[in-house]
Amino acid sequence: MKIEDYELLLKLNKIGTIRGTAKAILISQPAVTQRLKFIEDYFGEMIFIRTPKNLVLTPSGEIILQHAKRVIEEEQALKNRLSTSSMEVQGTLSIACSSLISQRFLPKILGEYTSLFPKVTIDLVTGISEDIKKNHKDYHVCIIRGEKLKESTSIRLFDDPLYIFDTESFPKETLKERPLISFKSDDSMHELVDNWLYHHQHRIKPLRTITVDQIETCKQFMKQGIGMAVLPKSVSDSMMDEFPHVALESDGKPVTRYTWVSYQEGIRELPQVDQFINMLTDETFF
Repeated sequence: MKIEDYELLLKLNKIGTIRGTAKAILISQPAVTQRLKFIEDYFGEMIFIRTPKNLVLTPSGEIILQHAKRVIEEEQALKNRLSTSSMEVQGTLSIACSSLISQRFLPKILGEYTSLFPKVTIDLVTGISEDIKKNHKDYHVCIIRGEKLKESTSIRLFDDPLYIFDTESFPKETLKERPLISFKSDDSMHELVDNWLYHHQHRIKPLRTITVDQIETCKQFMKQGIGMAVLPKSVSDSMMDEFPHVALESDGKPVTRYTWVSYQEGIRELPQVDQFINMLTDETFF
């Protein structure tokens, strides 16, 4: 049995379907099925019952899954100990990063990091901050937006004020009625926008909401005059001089998204983690 086999079992159990797992790990569905059959033959036990909707763990499967978790944890602990004992920065650095940060800032930072520490293997997952928070203990470092992780050490990297943009002006004396273009984000972002719109409904009224998957799509729709869009400053600097916009404020203060780097206590003893966090905290974002 290889460590990848144990990882596959955990992924199958988490996702619940062979098809979904194959898509997530970027291999074919028959290859996943064949690998699962090999593992079950190796243990001489059925691990999952295949139902039309999902995979269901058998009693033997539960025991094998517990063993798989221990094997992976012990493997990672060994790698961590080896990394700590070595004078050279190496090992694995696992990062979970907000999609916006991964698109806007992370490529430059990781480019510099891998140039300095070429022996470090980067394990990167990107997504919505809310999803990252649920599984934050699976990673060395989490870069998230919104509220910080209460169970972790968190350092605020930068503040990101919000603005509402449109191709049409924002009149002060009359009600502005336009569609609102929204991009997929975590609940805290939507709450900030909804709360601001509620308190400014006498000035701005969304006729309807158009929801898109990515922030870049949202920007392009706005630029084509399809509707208004609330965007953070970090992705809209170049738009300030091109399009009408209003800063979101509450009680005279900017409505702001915070960006944090969060990590578990003691994890900075790993040189590759400590160096990456140092690089993040030294970075000037905008």
